[in-house]
Amino acid sequence: MATVLEKIEDLKARQEKIKLGGGEKRIAKQHGQGKYTARERIERLFDEGTFVELDQFVTHRCVNFGMETKELPGEGVVTGYGTIDGRLVYAFAQDFTVEGGSLGEMHAAKICKVLDLSLKMGAPIIGINDSGGARIQEAVDALAGYGKIFYKNTLASGVVPQISVIMGPCAGGAVYSPALTDFIYMVKNTSQMFITGPAVIKSVTAEEVTAEELGGAMTHNATSGVAHFAAENEDDCIEQIRYLLSFLPSNNLEEVPVVETGDDPNRMEEALNEIIPDNSNMPYDMKEVIGLTVDNGEFYEVQPHYARNIITCFARFDGKAVGIIANQPNVMAGCLDINASDKSSRFIRFCDAFNIPIVNFVDVPGFLPGCDQEYGGIIRHGAKMLYAYSEATVPKITVITRKAYGGSYLAMCSQDLGADQVMAWPTSEIAVMGPAGAANIIFRKDPDVAEKTAKYIEEFATPYKAAERGFVDIVIEPKETRPRIITALNMLASKRDARPAKKHGNIPL
Repeated sequence: MATVLEKIEDLKARQEKIKLGGGEKRIAKQHGQGKYTARERIERLFDEGTFVELDQFVTHRCVNFGMETKELPGEGVVTGYGTIDGRLVYAFAQDFTVEGGSLGEMHAAKICKVLDLSLKMGAPIIGINDSGGARIQEAVDALAGYGKIFYKNTLASGVVPQISVIMGPCAGGAVYSPALTDFIYMVKNTSQMFITGPAVIKSVTAEEVTAEELGGAMTHNATSGVAHFAAENEDDCIEQIRYLLSFLPSNNLEEVPVVETGDDPNRMEEALNEIIPDNSNMPYDMKEVIGLTVDNGEFYEVQPHYARNIITCFARFDGKAVGIIANQPNVMAGCLDINASDKSSRFIRFCDAFNIPIVNFVDVPGFLPGCDQEYGGIIRHGAKMLYAYSEATVPKITVITRKAYGGSYLAMCSQDLGADQVMAWPTSEIAVMGPAGAANIIFRKDPDVAEKTAKYIEEFATPYKAAERGFVDIVIEPKETRPRIITALNMLASKRDARPAKKHGNIPL
């Protein structure tokens, strides 16, 4: 009979074997592709020495196609919890060195367990995906595993932040779990996502495409909008994830984190007084406005490569996290289009779910005209913004810097859509349409059309008509923007907004 010491040694030996995953040869291959192993990723993500691994000894139950003879250490996925910057976080990391990180029944059960725990404890969950997909030998058991994960992702949505990290292949049904989560990170050149791979596409449609072109990091960050962040390498990716978490509460019942930034809340910025060009059709960079206004000029942009005509980012005012949505006059004149509507609507709903106040910087000439936009459903997509802003109960502050025309003015969170405070710079133009175009309609048969148009522009290309009607709360000098926003956020800290009882609304998806 084994002694206690022998039993302890046996435990250590078993743990060492599991920690080796698929073995030295496969680990070397993983490193050769510029990728860390599952455990190396976990080690870098969490505060040193805090990660506790769960379900190390779980094994598969498959007896088909020779699987009964296969040992799969850790069942191809590392799961557990630890702290990131001292806060509890759950995680799972698929281990590509073990059967290609393929997902079977028990692999899925391990993931479902940490999803359940993250919900119970109100802690974020991070999923690191690096897998060949469903374990074919387990057939419908593997499919059922995916289904269970999708269901739990949906239950957790809006309760705890869910972050997906693509650090290798992610194909077929596997892509839908990340798609159900809040944010997706991808690593350039080493991660791909697609429903059907290049080989299947070639056989069905005769299109020839590489895996990177089809589903690489920049494809999904710039073209499809499926991913939110692109990282240069895995170290950069992990650093960005830790940074994102610094802006987020752990769950939907907590307030946003407060950080001592050292930036004076009463700071004035003279440069803002000169940032708007005298010619209202000239572009400028809205990121400069954001940088001059937020704490220490620091903000973290979400989907920076997609729908660049609108900016979505996290930042801080007087140490408190906010979500910022801003038109970008430098791209497409800051028009709203299908992609910008989708991008901003989802960001609005995330902020609202997690009690993150929303600050809007508005310079929008309208919705993008054209057959492509109309045929693509700009009406339905634009309505998502109207719905998301109207539904949001967090503090909402709108700053109009220049143009705010027609339906796009409403879609950028006008007072009518629930903005708690609307500020306007003296350079702002709030109207049903551009004043020159409006004057041409009103005075088109008038012999003094040129003179009357100039007078109309002088009178109506201002914030004062809207202010007379109470649609603008205050007209401010641009340099005052930062202290005014901070004062408004402090005033709105106790906001309570009751809504009609209902199961849920029906957003125009």
